[in-house]
Amino acid sequence: MLKMSILLSALSLSVLPYKSFAEQIRVRELGIVPGILATGKTNTIVDVPGVKVGHMTKVEGDSIRTGVTVVMPHSENLYQHKVPAAIYVENGYGKLMGLSQVTELGEIETPIALTNTLSVPTVANALIRYTLEQTGNENVRSVNAVVGETNDGRLNDIRGRHIQIQDVLTAIEKASNAPVIQGNVGAGAGTVAFGWKGGIGSSSRQLPSKLGAYTVGVLVQTNFGGVLQMNGIPVGQKLNQYYLKNELDKGDADGSVMIVIATDAPLSDRNLKRLAKRAFGGIARTGASFTNGSGDYAIAFSVAESVRRTPERRSTITTMEALPNGLFSPLSQAVIEATEEAVYNSLLMAEDVTSLDPVTGKWRTVKALPIEEVKVLLSTQ
Repeated sequence: MLKMSILLSALSLSVLPYKSFAEQIRVRELGIVPGILATGKTNTIVDVPGVKVGHMTKVEGDSIRTGVTVVMPHSENLYQHKVPAAIYVENGYGKLMGLSQVTELGEIETPIALTNTLSVPTVANALIRYTLEQTGNENVRSVNAVVGETNDGRLNDIRGRHIQIQDVLTAIEKASNAPVIQGNVGAGAGTVAFGWKGGIGSSSRQLPSKLGAYTVGVLVQTNFGGVLQMNGIPVGQKLNQYYLKNELDKGDADGSVMIVIATDAPLSDRNLKRLAKRAFGGIARTGASFTNGSGDYAIAFSVAESVRRTPERRSTITTMEALPNGLFSPLSQAVIEATEEAVYNSLLMAEDVTSLDPVTGKWRTVKALPIEEVKVLLSTQ
């Protein structure tokens, strides 16, 4: 009878990996409003016109907790209608595919895909296949696939490399401009942030009409550590879970964060890099430690028609209308606020995850941020 009880217990763990008693909410439902600017309609990255997001979440058996998240800058042929883009590296312990060509040419020609560390080559292969098969690309002989990653090996059998080409194509097919699903989805299925369950988070900011009425949208894949702060309150410290606790560094702060930034402001790739750089002001506000083993990357692009790299503009001298440096500052504020809020949403929308480590044979559960305890902390401030 005892053996049977143990067996049933193990089975319940394997079939209910996302069982959670936590309430999923966004940070604004806690009364925290990061920053001073208004949000877009959905308060997610799809508030930027034309941007779509698709997830493929792969949760199978006892140990597979991973996925793919794809950001589509627009619905046209991206290879033929490239968008200006830039990448900023805060700490380069990562495997961001496509970095050098984006840095060199200042443009993106494929969807942006996020996944786990060891699935980057497979995901890139899928993006290349997708691009080559599009009408108009019959003579294409070079594709710069852009793939970001974080390491979800604490909750996922990462060595199994379970992501397949069709999984990526499915994420692309599912991409839509519906409000972004957040938490344990897509590339955030197996991530951990600040010692709690991380995931996918998103937010947006809308500038007032006097400042151009531009929108900045952010999507994050959180898998990093530090001392969590929310609204200036040291939540991680108060809840007794943080980096360097008891002066013992167990590496719990190592990890990564991928930040994807979209805007309809007509920015050059140079000013997009400035925008990407400032996103880390929002990451810093959350209490990140930016440790040695953290891969921290921001990818920014503009969907504005006036700066799009169309076939006509690539074959002749043209004039592009871009926002001058003097009008950049409000966008800086917007990306900082949206990034901070996206991180909070990735935590608050996540749920507990249990998985079996295929190497050690031990079960591991990473709890979601305890919302009720956070509410108590906020009420006492």
